[in-house]
Amino acid sequence: MTAFAGTGLLVRLVLRRDRLLLPVWVVAIGGVVSAIASAITSVYADPAQRLALGAMISGNPAMRALTGPVFDPTSVGGLIAWRATTIAAVLTALMSILLVTRHTRAEEESGRAELIGAGAVGRHALPAAAVLVASLANLATGLLIGLGLSAQGLPAAGSLALGLAIAGVGWVFTGLSVLAAQLTEGARTANAIACSALALCFLVRAAGDAADVEAVSWLSPLGWAQRLRPFAGERWWVPALIAVAGLLLLGASGLLARRRDLGAGMMAPRSGPANAAHSLRSPLALAWRLHRGALLAWTIGFAVAGAVFGTLAESMRDIVSDNPRIAELISMVGGGDTLVDTFFATELGLCGVVAGGYAVQAALRSRTEEAAARAEPVLSTAVPRWRWLAGHLAFALLGSAVILAVTGFAAGLTHGLRTGQPLTEAVRILGAALVQVPAVWVLAGLAVLLFGALPKLTALTWAALVTFVLLGQLGQLLQIDERVRAISPYFHLPQVPGGQFSAVPLVWLAGVAALLALAGIAAFGRRDLSGD
Repeated sequence: MTAFAGTGLLVRLVLRRDRLLLPVWVVAIGGVVSAIASAITSVYADPAQRLALGAMISGNPAMRALTGPVFDPTSVGGLIAWRATTIAAVLTALMSILLVTRHTRAEEESGRAELIGAGAVGRHALPAAAVLVASLANLATGLLIGLGLSAQGLPAAGSLALGLAIAGVGWVFTGLSVLAAQLTEGARTANAIACSALALCFLVRAAGDAADVEAVSWLSPLGWAQRLRPFAGERWWVPALIAVAGLLLLGASGLLARRRDLGAGMMAPRSGPANAAHSLRSPLALAWRLHRGALLAWTIGFAVAGAVFGTLAESMRDIVSDNPRIAELISMVGGGDTLVDTFFATELGLCGVVAGGYAVQAALRSRTEEAAARAEPVLSTAVPRWRWLAGHLAFALLGSAVILAVTGFAAGLTHGLRTGQPLTEAVRILGAALVQVPAVWVLAGLAVLLFGALPKLTALTWAALVTFVLLGQLGQLLQIDERVRAISPYFHLPQVPGGQFSAVPLVWLAGVAALLALAGIAAFGRRDLSGD
């Protein structure tokens, strides 16, 4: 029997398990790029406007750090590649990381990999199946992007190059995720390692682009995707570099896999103390111990993002000085009469969506604990089920509020330092950021409901988040009917700062979140514990 025996059957198993989530990821990423292309095509039809924007980007290090350089501002395609490459590449990398970890390290952690390996299945069949499915998902994403741009009348070569660039980043992080799965015994830690590598790649690329040092930007796969130069004299040798990098990562993963036992990692877990401290003798204290690392990482990331947004806010005046149509577009997305306020409303809306990812992750930590059979020893004591689950829910609710508050405060403070009113702006933008909290709580409530009633379908919460992104953030650009967009909780939020504030939808959303969470807690109290 070869090391890859049974890979085909496992590919079918992976596709069956992710038959709902994977299409949502692929369509969402393709939809984001198509929406960006449609907006830029309509706003920058005049070559003079494109040149003015290109000059502004070249002279603004903060904007280059956020989105990268623009290589050909004379063409619409060049601006599309500038705006879409980074965001689509990051989303594709996240898709690959979560997919690979779910079907490699998580399978070993739960014990399912050992059961599969007891059959006529080779040692490397499970990771090979995950890599094949992730590669197919990346190719489908790249193909959808290329076809979508070509359908909008853009050059076929540039459309293909942009699709290859995005798929290539996904391929590199597929290899990196398999490598991370060899290093640790926990799926969450493997995800953290891969996501930290993604954040590091973004920072390296941002530093190189901000300082206009090409050599630094070439150290990051995200920089490689941009320097394929779609619509700006494509460099067709860059995909070969990306392919080789992915193969090297996979090769290193294979070598490490031969040196470890099934279920073990290359890094041995640290032994804990024999007795728990008094600070850990409650369900809430245990939840704090489990969530504190992730909450700290999210808080730091959101603080940095908020500071960047605050730095860029005043630059929006320069962007639209010669192009009032972009102000109209941003107003359509974010609302409000003041351009800077509209910019903040739009960016805080995006932060609210990303914070929904934290809320889902924190709420579903309860599912991870149950599947790993760590919940049963706790619940076999005098700890009530509702208290144990409420501990995880508390960090989903309060943690999401904290990271949004930090984002708003950092954005307002950095913006206020430029305008001379740091405290006033910090408080004002902080309040605007907290408006996003009730919509995020709806996602947390949905995650708890699925965990309590349908634990094997908790992945649908991630599908709901991606759907809300399409409906709430891109629905108007994609001309989706308003009644359909109203499904997203983000659709009902008042557009502040700059728009009219109303507390009524916030109260309703908080009420919906509470009902979902209470229903989930009640359902969890009635069902059996599951170890799978």
